[in-house]
Amino acid sequence: MARTTPSKRSATKRKFQLTTCDAMAFVATRDAKKALKFYRETLGLQFISEEPYALVFDLNGVMLRIQRVQELTPARHTALGWRVPEIGKAVTTLGARGVLFERYPGMQQDELGIWTSPSGAQVAWFRDPDGNILSLTEFAE
Repeated sequence: MARTTPSKRSATKRKFQLTTCDAMAFVATRDAKKALKFYRETLGLQFISEEPYALVFDLNGVMLRIQRVQELTPARHTALGWRVPEIGKAVTTLGARGVLFERYPGMQQDELGIWTSPSGAQVAWFRDPDGNILSLTEFAE
């Protein structure tokens, strides 16, 4: 078995940086058929492939892997989100496709379900068929 000298190991460690690697995003589904329809048709994401363990989509250059799982307890926080240029248009468009936006007690949300954060960013939340919380955000400029 070949061994790496400490100096070669150190050089390898210095060269590798995650900042030069492509990121991927993950969410999970118990029902791949429903997830495929929702992410492809309702959200309009570009479908890449169906693999034994995941559905693969392109998120504007970032790989989204929707993992097939037997059991799923959705997180109580946002699992995946998009930065949008005009949140009102995005909410209206997705609402016309059947997306229901979440309302949270104690949060001042407008008639579309959009909340304005203290920084001025506007956020709206919705769920996928498995209950994963997704969001749209328009950041203040």
